[in-house]
Amino acid sequence: MAPVNLLDHDLDALTAWCEARGEKRFRAVQLFRWIHQKGEGDFDRMSDLAKSLRDKLAAQAVVQALPVAGEQASADGTIKWLFDVGGGNAVETVFIPEAERGTLCVSSQAGCAVGCRFCSTGHQGFSRNLASGEIVAQLWFAEHQLRRRLNLAPGERAISNVVMMGMGEPLQNYGALLPALRVMLDDHGYGLSRRRVTVSTSGVVPMIDRLRADCPVALAVSLHAPTDALRDQLVPLNRKYPLAELMAACRRYLAAAPRDFITFEYCMLDGINDAPEQARQLIDLVSGRGAAPRVPCKFNLIPFNPFPASGLKRSPRERVLAFAAILQDAGIVTTVRRTRGDDIDAACGQLAGEVQDRTDVQARLTRPVIRIEPQPQVRP
Repeated sequence: MAPVNLLDHDLDALTAWCEARGEKRFRAVQLFRWIHQKGEGDFDRMSDLAKSLRDKLAAQAVVQALPVAGEQASADGTIKWLFDVGGGNAVETVFIPEAERGTLCVSSQAGCAVGCRFCSTGHQGFSRNLASGEIVAQLWFAEHQLRRRLNLAPGERAISNVVMMGMGEPLQNYGALLPALRVMLDDHGYGLSRRRVTVSTSGVVPMIDRLRADCPVALAVSLHAPTDALRDQLVPLNRKYPLAELMAACRRYLAAAPRDFITFEYCMLDGINDAPEQARQLIDLVSGRGAAPRVPCKFNLIPFNPFPASGLKRSPRERVLAFAAILQDAGIVTTVRRTRGDDIDAACGQLAGEVQDRTDVQARLTRPVIRIEPQPQVRP
């Protein structure tokens, strides 16, 4: 029987695994701390574990890291790692250092099946979901590698924030995502606050509701358009879960969310979704329609990061700032994301890795995006 990878287990699962082998819960906690707090993968070095347990671990388990296939460092300090996940697939993970925090952008799939028009990952197609251990392994490697490089004091963290914004749609890999989130949040693991772990989704409505019930963390929604007609083109998932359903799910999520707002990501595309009237349509969308209440939110405007074959262009900065001003004048907190790591293709929308596509991605993404002209609105 192949040894089990302990990175696949949250603390409850690890406890059950240990108890099935005659070990008490406190041993599972010790083991969990060794793996995640200390970054130890050699059972012989886990000095406070009984030798009998270490022998069982050596025979039946491993702490299986992902092979590092490449590393690149940006001029701004951003680091991108390429991890080999087998079968000709590789995923990318990005560390973004800032003065008050260190953010790790983590992948959940080899490729992505959603196929957003402005995303390099989507243009590569989809191969498979990552296992929980493969998701956690990205954090495990980055945290402990950075601690050594930065010569941090014992107990000092390199990574304070995790965003599930790497390759893939996290909520389409929910079974693996949930245990990984629990490892990140566990005080015996990485001890991250729910406010500092963000799941980004293109709008998988049923799974937004499940996340709310099972493990509510900060939520970011890839919006990118104010109307169904345009969003159908940019984010094909909208055809299944249109904006009205998505906004309703966001309202439900806020009841359990650790933050009192939803972050809406909006990639600024020249001549596609950056007109002043489209900003006003966004205001109407989140302000509620009919009897629907408003959605407390923050907008994060993202300069488009070009890549070959996208056929799209970045909105001019002055147009982005004008768009932001309209939202801000309506009382909506709005930021313009500063591009980080674009010199190593580590910026938002640029992660591609290597994907053995099992979908007919090119047939879906070679059609041009047609700008949908905003319709004049009659205002009182």
